[in-house]
Amino acid sequence: MAAYLFSDRVGPARLSAPADGGKAGTQTKADSIPPDPSEFPDGGLKAWSVVVGGWCCLFCSYGWINTIGLFQTFYQQELLRTHSPGAISWITSVETGMMYLGTPVYGKIYDSHGPKPLLVWGTCAHIFGLMMASLGTEYYQILLAQSICSAMGAAALFSAGTGPIGSWFLRNRALAFGVVASGSSLSGCLIPIIVAQLLPRIGFPWTMRICAFIFLALLCIPLIVLEPRIRPKPQPWEFRAFLKPLHEPAFLVTTLGLAVFSWGMFIPFNFLVLEAQSRGMRPALATYQISILNAASIFGRIIPGWLGDRFGRFNIAILCTGLSAILALALWIPATTNATTIVFAALFGFTSGTFVSITPALIQQLSGVHNVGVRTGTSFGIMSLATFTGNPIAGALIEQDDGEYLYAKTFSGAAMTVGCLLLLASRTIQVGLQWKDI
Repeated sequence: MAAYLFSDRVGPARLSAPADGGKAGTQTKADSIPPDPSEFPDGGLKAWSVVVGGWCCLFCSYGWINTIGLFQTFYQQELLRTHSPGAISWITSVETGMMYLGTPVYGKIYDSHGPKPLLVWGTCAHIFGLMMASLGTEYYQILLAQSICSAMGAAALFSAGTGPIGSWFLRNRALAFGVVASGSSLSGCLIPIIVAQLLPRIGFPWTMRICAFIFLALLCIPLIVLEPRIRPKPQPWEFRAFLKPLHEPAFLVTTLGLAVFSWGMFIPFNFLVLEAQSRGMRPALATYQISILNAASIFGRIIPGWLGDRFGRFNIAILCTGLSAILALALWIPATTNATTIVFAALFGFTSGTFVSITPALIQQLSGVHNVGVRTGTSFGIMSLATFTGNPIAGALIEQDDGEYLYAKTFSGAAMTVGCLLLLASRTIQVGLQWKDI
């Protein structure tokens, strides 16, 4: 069991002793000290300005990743139409995977030096990658520019934007993360509309450049306001620091649950547009499914976060991941009309949005504020293995199904079901089967 459990409701933190008496493989003494709620501002101008900075970071980073379905469609039908859906899905999958794969390194940098180095590097790499993608005409050029260079910068921005939040908020931590994560939802809602309107008018190169300029303007804000409450302390690089959290059963099972759920969650983001078009939906309406999904996700990232602070973040996470799996299996699979597809996009956007916003809160709930970067990096690094492979597996299943989507939908729903059950197992490890607001 994790050495401590933070109460998710207003009140003193609970402390549970390490099962092995503090021997090797458990958290350090510093980790085992529960936080003092009086030390956290949990509001005020400075704390909320940090949230604004994080919001801008996620608008430009994770929000861009939320538009992957639009690029899967464009590349498959226009720019790279000579390549198979499975091959093109590697572009979007590597882009998503790099977002997670970079977090172990960026998390360590954050713990030692704070968010500023990540902001500078992330802004340069993300914007440069998008500019280079605007010049790309070949598969390898798009892969290098958009999926690797831009995504490496986006990962740094994600780490910089989420890292400081836990040091400013405790009682309202999930709500703060929900507000920050809503930036990616709004971006995922607006960017597809911008891209869909600009592509036929000014072409792919200038569409990419305009998106890059928008991001560059927004990223000036976190460079000014984003900073942690606790001064970072340079720490030596030790690989075992990333493995140490995995000795804690609750952290390990939580990370596995998040990873397996991610395996299936990004498939609707990537293939919903193409699947809708394959059933006869007009391309213009199909494009807007990503915007509908992300618009609903705005509410799914804020409202459940507020509920999680009051009724338990793990409880809300389990509820919403379970609903996401049910929607994929019981609504997306049998969907045959435009109306059912739109309803699925809206409902799935709400429930999957909760997963995105509450994931950092779950990790930080099992972590101390001084090593949150490393522990987040460990969890997200393992999640990257799922995000790298989820969409290519779905693409291969679509080819195996002769262009149909039943196999891919089933895989998506099954993966999310297992992920939900693993989060439930983590909750059981922490408090048993009794009801508690964790």
